[in-house]
Amino acid sequence: MSDRHDDEHGHDSGHGHAPRHGHGPGHPETHGHGHTDGHRHAHAHRRGHGHPPRHAPDAAEASRRHRPARRLRHLLTPHSHETADKLDSALESSARGMRALWVSLAVLGVTALAQAGVVVASGSVALLGDTVHNAADALTAVPLGIAFVLGRRAATRRFTYGYGRAEDLAGLVIVLTIAASAAFAGWTAIGRLLDPRPVEHVPAVAVAALVGFAGNEWVARYRIRVGRAIGSAALVADGLHARTDGFTSLAVLLGAGGAALGWHLADPIVGLAITAAIALVLRDAAREVFRRVMDAVDPALVDRAERALGEVAGVREVGELRLRWIGHRLRAEVAVVVDGEATVRQAHRIAVEAEHALLHAVPRLSAALVHADPEPAPGEADPHLVLAHHATA
Repeated sequence: MSDRHDDEHGHDSGHGHAPRHGHGPGHPETHGHGHTDGHRHAHAHRRGHGHPPRHAPDAAEASRRHRPARRLRHLLTPHSHETADKLDSALESSARGMRALWVSLAVLGVTALAQAGVVVASGSVALLGDTVHNAADALTAVPLGIAFVLGRRAATRRFTYGYGRAEDLAGLVIVLTIAASAAFAGWTAIGRLLDPRPVEHVPAVAVAALVGFAGNEWVARYRIRVGRAIGSAALVADGLHARTDGFTSLAVLLGAGGAALGWHLADPIVGLAITAAIALVLRDAAREVFRRVMDAVDPALVDRAERALGEVAGVREVGELRLRWIGHRLRAEVAVVVDGEATVRQAHRIAVEAEHALLHAVPRLSAALVHADPEPAPGEADPHLVLAHHATA
């Protein structure tokens, strides 16, 4: 669950003018400009069609040489269960993409059920850990789906920002689900490590491990194929994560092999290793959910927004800038300093251009409220400092 930079931006936008109370007529700061969820503007950066660039032989050879290292890093990197990483504009707008998400998660659920039957018969804690991992991945789709449906509801007079924050609640449910699965798998593995006992039906355990790998690999190929077809980076990334989980299933084969050779500790040791993998995912997911609940954003997005605003003609200075996530979309609030002699219309035009610059520059930004402040005259106090002084007095 990390903040991603996409090449495609979907913006729900409309033009609203909010009067600023407390300022007299004729001041540029009496107008703020913001996008609401009225009209829809789609800003898509499309690459032209042409021949792909030809890489020099040395560059191609270097790429092939470093490819195994990149794959290894990907396998060892915990993946995110954060909503913004699972949904992007291409996936949201495509019925085929949403169908791929739900079908693949159903396949993971069936895979976990098949493995669970072998767990009951064999008593393998390594297979139990893998089953719990696959089941948790499948079950997390439920709160995400509910949150996504809620998030599409229109704002009301009570929920003036809409229902996008339901996805934060879904993130908390997902973290609790992963934590429960890790605790259960770890407790079972430790108990078996302290009280070793032979694993029954070892061939069935090996087959179940292969079923887990096959299920995850099928899901990976399906998600990647559909994701590339509809241009969804999120679905492609989720497919790569499913492929990583498939290799976790193959680890169960090590435990089955050790059990077949009479080494009873092999099964609980592999179970603990799988528990550790789940714990790494839990740590990553918990950190991202905590940041989201606390309205944290990637500082690189703030830098990107400031650079875009600084390039707008008429903006003398960028003042207070705030970004926050609402669901898997960003909202921005910013004050820009304009010429103190500018008319209201001129200040409004600058605010509109600043808003459009933000919407084009910041991925996932769906709304921006830009407030134009006049540049203080020589010897004149900044009105914001005066207001802050009165507020603290």
